Amino acid sequence: MKPVITVREYARLTTDIVTVPTLDLAQVSTSAFDWLCKLNATFSNAGATLVQLESRCLLKLDNYVGVLETPCGTRLEILPKHFEREDCVNQSRALLRRMIQASLNLPTREVGAADLQNFDAPLSEWVMGRFLLALDHLIKRGLRFDYQRVEEEQRFLRGQLDVVKQMRQPPGRQHNFQIRHDIYLPDRPENRLLKLALDQVCKKTNDAANWRLAHELRSVLLEVPTSRDVQQDFKQWSNERLMAHYVPVKPWCELIIKQQMPLAVAGDWHGMSLLFPMERLFERYVAASLGRDLQGDAQLQTQSRSEYLCQHKGKNFFQLRPDLMVHHQQKSWVLDTKWKRLNSSAEDISYGLKQSDFYQLFAYGHKYLAGEGELVLIYPRRSAFDAPLQVFEFAPRLALWVLPFDMERGVLLGAPEGFPLHSQQQQSA
Repeated sequence: MKPVITVREYARLTTDIVTVPTLDLAQVSTSAFDWLCKLNATFSNAGATLVQLESRCLLKLDNYVGVLETPCGTRLEILPKHFEREDCVNQSRALLRRMIQASLNLPTREVGAADLQNFDAPLSEWVMGRFLLALDHLIKRGLRFDYQRVEEEQRFLRGQLDVVKQMRQPPGRQHNFQIRHDIYLPDRPENRLLKLALDQVCKKTNDAANWRLAHELRSVLLEVPTSRDVQQDFKQWSNERLMAHYVPVKPWCELIIKQQMPLAVAGDWHGMSLLFPMERLFERYVAASLGRDLQGDAQLQTQSRSEYLCQHKGKNFFQLRPDLMVHHQQKSWVLDTKWKRLNSSAEDISYGLKQSDFYQLFAYGHKYLAGEGELVLIYPRRSAFDAPLQVFEFAPRLALWVLPFDMERGVLLGAPEGFPLHSQQQQSA
């Protein structure tokens, strides 16, 4: 069993010997290095970049987080680059889990101290552990069975006699009965998918507690066949009232079976790979947190697509898609999230802001707010950026706020006056 290599965003991986590995520099095998380079070529064809090749033995990761498993067995754990202290592996893992759980709307369950002891496990083990806990809870409540029609030949009568087939029996076989009857079996699309996910966990887990629980549950599901058509079985997953106890386990099942959610890692090798673009994950985390903290009569809209930058020959050109929009009563706010480190110190005049982002927000303000209102740029909070910047004025009635977002509490700080957050969130800001 090869150990897990833990790094963070923009870390460098090399095939040379590294005497003291850090979160920003680690050594990988030659086979793992070559596989990452080939995988990056696939990403490039899709318009994305996984790594940047700096030399024949050195590459630099991009802003993707999660877990990658190579064909040679190397597991690469990539954490968010957010905490500034050296010993921040556990904090980064906890942050990544919170973001994934909130962004993908995964269910939570209160568990005891035994689960908390495994809180520092790598992301892949945490996902598999959560799936096993949800599946264990489901099995204790009872699997859903269903009747299935069976047509067979028996030496006894059971169910209904198929008269037509019975009359066509050849001489010498009249003592056998052609019958049809129903059998109460656990062979349902939901159970087949759970069995497939459980088989993958049994093969992939390196954690002793997960391995033991997985094989215990596997013995319970021996009668359940494995899904052979995953896509079709997911389409047939029932959401009826009697299947309500299957709801908590479904997202974890999807995460394990599809594995490469929400970013597909194409290729012949399908290890335990869970990759997330950090900018997209941050956007979803902010949206989930605001959806929780907004007042009841406020509306949160994601990825608005109603406006275009210009028109040409009667056709719309260059669609404008702000990350978030908040509507409350007769007022609207346009919000855009940026996963980047800002520095509000006096030494940095521009604070690390990009001019292109301001152009983008300026266009949003004129198209979505008709040139009057408030725009918000949201960046992760850190020690060098823990308070809102002074307001930027595009026009007398069009202003831009640059606000920090507390990643650990999931709270937007320093929202402008009138922004429809609950009172406790406004006070904490």
